[in-house]
Amino acid sequence: MVALKQRLSAAEKRYLKMGLRQPGGKLPLFDEDGQEISARTISACLKKGYVERWFANPLKPEWLVCKLTDFGREALRE
Repeated sequence: MVALKQRLSAAEKRYLKMGLRQPGGKLPLFDEDGQEISARTISACLKKGYVERWFANPLKPEWLVCKLTDFGREALRE
């Protein structure tokens, strides 16, 4: 996990907030308008420890299926 807190970008914040509404903090691959969440946003959140891989999708291995971590929840509260 990341030791130092970093400021969330607007895209990261929007993405992470979506996990607050889902069982287990599962994060969507698409936004409310049906647009794919940027792989760059998801990768940045993974790197910072805000999310973790939920599972690898064998049908779409390039998709990053993630869930919100406690660290990510804490970052949203600040």
